[in-house]
Amino acid sequence: MYVSPVRELLIKGDKNYKKVTNDITKPIVNKPGKLWFLGVSVTSLAAIIGLFAMFITVRDGIGMWGVNKTVGWGWSITNLVWWIGIGHAGTFISAILLLFRQKWRTSINRSAEAMTIFAVMCAGIFPLIHMGRLPLGYFILPYPSTRQLWVNFNSPLLWDVFAISTYFLVSLLFWYMGLLPDIATLRDNVKNKILKPVYKFLSFGWTGSVRHWSRHESMSLILAGLAAPLVLSVHSIVSFDFATSIIPGWHTTIFPPYFVSGAIFSGFAMVLTLMIVARKTMNLTEYITVGHIESMNKIIITTGSIVGIAYITELFMAWYSGVIYERFTFYNRALGPYAWAYWIMMTCNVISPQLLWIRKLRRSILFTFILSIFINIGMWFERFVIVVTSLHRDYLPSSWQMYKPTLTEIAIFAGSLGIFFTLFLLFIRFFPVIAIAEVKSILKSSGEKQVNITQNLLENE
Repeated sequence: MYVSPVRELLIKGDKNYKKVTNDITKPIVNKPGKLWFLGVSVTSLAAIIGLFAMFITVRDGIGMWGVNKTVGWGWSITNLVWWIGIGHAGTFISAILLLFRQKWRTSINRSAEAMTIFAVMCAGIFPLIHMGRLPLGYFILPYPSTRQLWVNFNSPLLWDVFAISTYFLVSLLFWYMGLLPDIATLRDNVKNKILKPVYKFLSFGWTGSVRHWSRHESMSLILAGLAAPLVLSVHSIVSFDFATSIIPGWHTTIFPPYFVSGAIFSGFAMVLTLMIVARKTMNLTEYITVGHIESMNKIIITTGSIVGIAYITELFMAWYSGVIYERFTFYNRALGPYAWAYWIMMTCNVISPQLLWIRKLRRSILFTFILSIFINIGMWFERFVIVVTSLHRDYLPSSWQMYKPTLTEIAIFAGSLGIFFTLFLLFIRFFPVIAIAEVKSILKSSGEKQVNITQNLLENE
């Protein structure tokens, strides 16, 4: 019997609504295992070390870093741009894929949204510290006061304040809106006397009535419509920190689309890193399937190819412009003292993702996990190359300096990683890592039943 090819199942196994609820809430209802406690211990230790390094920086000043009169940004802005980039995938998966009605997003959007919140929080650490006088951080907020001092609205650094704060607020609302039905599910299933009233308060009286669902879906679409442009605008504005300057290697109009594609590229890589670990340790292989991973890998191929084209375009324009300073900057990147960082960037971001054109590798869990780590390493080095190599050799040879990070800078970056992973581990302990209500919405959707029938026919052949 001939059976036409069918799309891959989004949910594996014989599932019903009750099984979906039990499977996803099981890690929350039950006590966490030793692996979770081990993870929290390691990440919390890293976070404590980072917080101590931040305290030393605020107490003793930016002189604790390796920055100097030439390279005045160093790891601080490198880490800011890297963390903002990681946060982009959450909004992309949640908002844009929702508007395009992509059903495969339902098993991964919750963790991606949480990742966005935590990544933006980590990103905000670095510009605040880099201000030097942390207690005066409120000066960046444009509010009327008796001091009669106003922020410089022409500064792209101020644009960052508006863009990132707006991005964080909309992402937080969108994340919490999606959580409401699942918090109500936890409220009804958790027996813990401490957590139950907390979930009851956070659920805002959700009953699952038609009116509640109607308002929920309307608000989700409205917030998705607001969040979708932020995917393009936020990292474009971050790129203006560089593009509006006159520094060779920065002063280019390609930066906004280049940064946006790179942000989605690195963000999806981090989602894959987190989800591959979560699907294995939390027994969610039937909900986060190889099909989900393959779909995400296809986006990584697309955005990675765009990033590669951007790199080549930069090189071509530096040569074609005829400007000796631009030519020297890119020659210095590829063959100068920081050439090792440049070629790590090229290898991780341009060459390695092209292996995903091979279907067997695109569907390999182990290869995808390793590649996702490589991509985020490469994207960090991309920001390092942009920041450092454009500054350490500027117009005046007398000001040329080599930049080396200090132990304090390294500890702060490690601390931001610790804060991020600690928050994520706490999130998956107390909230569903998969959107229960959204998974249920596609469980009996049109076409899913036919796929099950066809799958059974294929197995019986």
